[in-house]
Parts: sequence; C-alpha cells; structure tokens
Amino acid sequence: MKWAWKIGEYSGIAVYIHATFLLLLAWVGISHLVGGEPLSAAMGGVVFMLALFGCVLLHEFGHALAARRFGIRTRDITLLPIGGMARLERMPEDPRQELWVAVAGPMVNVAIAATLFVWLAASRALVPLETLSVAAGPFLERLLIVNVILVVFNMIPAFPMDGGRVLRALLAMRMEYTRATQTAANLGQGLAMLFGLFGLLSGQYMLLFIALFVWIGAAQEASLVHMKSALGGIPVSRAMLTNFETVAPTDPLQKPVDLLLKGFQQDFPVLWGTELIGVLTRADLIGGLSQRGADATVQEVMRRDFQVADPHDMLESVFMELQECQCHTLPVVRNGEVVGLVTSDNIGEFMMVQAALAEQRGSQVAKG
Repeated sequence: MKWAWKIGEYSGIAVYIHATFLLLLAWVGISHLVGGEPLSAAMGGVVFMLALFGCVLLHEFGHALAARRFGIRTRDITLLPIGGMARLERMPEDPRQELWVAVAGPMVNVAIAATLFVWLAASRALVPLETLSVAAGPFLERLLIVNVILVVFNMIPAFPMDGGRVLRALLAMRMEYTRATQTAANLGQGLAMLFGLFGLLSGQYMLLFIALFVWIGAAQEASLVHMKSALGGIPVSRAMLTNFETVAPTDPLQKPVDLLLKGFQQDFPVLWGTELIGVLTRADLIGGLSQRGADATVQEVMRRDFQVADPHDMLESVFMELQECQCHTLPVVRNGEVVGLVTSDNIGEFMMVQAALAEQRGSQVAKG
C-alpha cells in the first residue's frame, strides 16, 4: 500500500503504518492543546490512541494466526485511522474455517477486556461508567471500554465487519456460498440504510460515514463472490488475449511508449529470444521515462519478479491472483513460451459477453 511504512514484523507477518495514521495522532494531540489543556494531557491522549491501536493490531493478528492454522498466509497488516487491515492471501473455502478466522479477532478484544476487568476489580480501581469519557478517566478502564466497543462494532452482521463474515459462514453451512454471501450482503445494506436514516434524524453524522462504509463493503463482497462463482470451471485459454506485443530487454523505452500509445496494451512481456525474463508495466515505464528518459533500456526498469498463468489454469484462481498481487497483467506461459496475456479488464469483458449470451439464450427459451 502506498504511503505506508513498515514498523515491524512478527511470526513472518509484516506490520505497516499508514501516513494518515500519523495525522490522526497529530490531530489528537493538537485538539487537546487547542482546548486549553496542558501538554501532559495532549501526550496522554496520544499514548491512549497508541494503546487503542495496539489492541487493534492484536485483533488483526488474531485473524492472521487463526488463518495460518488452516494453511492461509497473511501478506501483511496495515494500521489505518479507521482501524487495521490484515491482507490474507485468500479467505477459507470451508464455512467453519471462515467462522473461526472471523471470530478470532473479536475474541482477542474480549480477552483483553476480561483481563483488564479482572485486574481493575482485584485492585479496586473501577470507577462508575458515567465518570468516564474518551479523554477522561482511568487509563486502563477507558481501554477496557474501548475493547468492548470494538467487539460490539466488529460483530455487526454486515460486511466488511467480522460479523458479516460470521453471518455468511453460518448461512453457508446451510445454503450455497454465493447465495449465503448475497443474503448477508442484503442484510448489511439494510442495516446501512437504518444507520444512515438514524444518523440524519439524530444529527450524528458519523453514522452516515459508517452507513456508507457498510453499504460499499457489502456491495464489494457480493460482487467479488459472484465474479468468482461465474468464473469457476473456465480455463484461462478461453479468455486470454492472444494478440499482444512484446519487447526485448535491450529495446529503448521509446519502443514500448509507441506501443502503449498505439494500442490498448498496458503491460509488456520482456523476451530474450523466446524466453520470458521480465514484465514491463505501464507504471514502471512511466517511472523509467521520468527518471532515465526515453533512451534508457527496458532491462533497466522491467520487473524480474513476476507471476505467470498457465492456459489450463481456472479463471477463478487467476482472477484471485490478480487481486492479491495488485497487478494488472499476467503472462500466460505454455511449455516456456508466452502464448497470451490475461488482465483484469479482459476477464471483466469475458464475463460481460457470457452474461449477454446467457440473457439471449434465456430470451429465446422464453419465446419458444
């Protein structure tokens, strides 16, 4: 992710912090100072926010380590102002496994809250809840309350919260996965409408933001699962591009520039003879032009670490690879020779064509 810096690693999982998170810390500190509070209060606010996001980080590691038990790797965890994001290489296909992975994060917060409660009760340090606020009250008790709020918020039965995945997993134990996803997404969007309506009527505009967040998350999850279902059982050879251009490592960057401007292709396989040795992406081409000029060679800016597909691979798995590697194009290689390209765009176009043909066949059946 852009504008994110690595701050550590645990159990092979890299942890990143986004630049906007630093802005959040700055806002917390400045808001205390602008309110006339001393520097110590501002520092206390920043420390509390760091402790809160420490709990969020442990929440995400709960998901990641639970997924690892089922053989699913976590690429990294990124801390954002809206929370944490653990990038799993895939979601479990078994609903029971998805259920365990989904609840593992909130259970971490339950454990933190329970530990804090036992400690505070044993030390007789608990104070009445009405004396607490986000910025005032005993540090540990505020942290306890925030963890309880995290559990409640995350278990809302709507995507992209953990509760939406829990609901989908429970439904998928009794019905087909795509139908379970659509049912969970519909419920999530219904809740989003209620959040939005209540936010408008009560003037709590943060609920409008939450409603939008839930609505978009539900739509994206449903769309992703529908696409995976539609692509199931279809080989790459049926959708790959077979009319494509290649470049050589010794070609000047001006050649792929000309090809880029003349056609539709964004990324170019780099061949040494017939051997695929790299991929030149549009982003790397533009970056190379700005840093080295049009006379620089392809081999100076091409990617030597790249993924490929086989013509017999299923489009569903290749689509997921494109999502996970955040790349636009995969070369399709058969017996060491590049025979095509598969891109996010042409997979989408293939689906539109298939949907149009299915609609036409349905109309013919209806007329017959």
